Amino acid sequence: MAMLNSVVAVYGKHLEADRAVKELQRGGIDLHAVSIIGRGTHTDEQAVGYYNLGDRMKHWGTLGALWGGFWGLLFGSAFFMLPGLGPVLAAGPVVAWIVAALESAVVVGGAGALGAGLYGIGIPKDSVVRYETAVKTDHYVLVVHGTAVQVAAAKEILDATHATHVALHAGEVLAA
Repeated sequence: MAMLNSVVAVYGKHLEADRAVKELQRGGIDLHAVSIIGRGTHTDEQAVGYYNLGDRMKHWGTLGALWGGFWGLLFGSAFFMLPGLGPVLAAGPVVAWIVAALESAVVVGGAGALGAGLYGIGIPKDSVVRYETAVKTDHYVLVVHGTAVQVAAAKEILDATHATHVALHAGEVLAA
């Protein structure tokens, strides 16, 4: 049996989230286990869009360079128009969690697809609301999941960054 654990960090600025991902990479954290979620609303009347060709995703807009960096480092990428949150960009395993929630029409205590995806990996309902609110208020939510040892190592790195919030969440026991 394996335990799914997560550490979640919230960042108020895109550069802080970008630096955190780079610190995780420098610290030897497997970026296949890292996700980032944020809103894609800051367009300043520029063309906004994205495409995915193979493993590379391209995004245009004011924060296009930031998201382009995430797309290059993290695995999996998507743009969602989520009720209550609006346009949301996501990269990493969280994309599959959100899609699974959308496909199964799961709603967890009033949480939307993003919340249901986070809840599905063991993040408690009260924390899910906190992270949905963070995204809604233009913050960036970074998630690292894995074994207790992997997540503890990631938390140590994230604690040294400029996160407004860092929390460790123990998930449910999964069949191996």
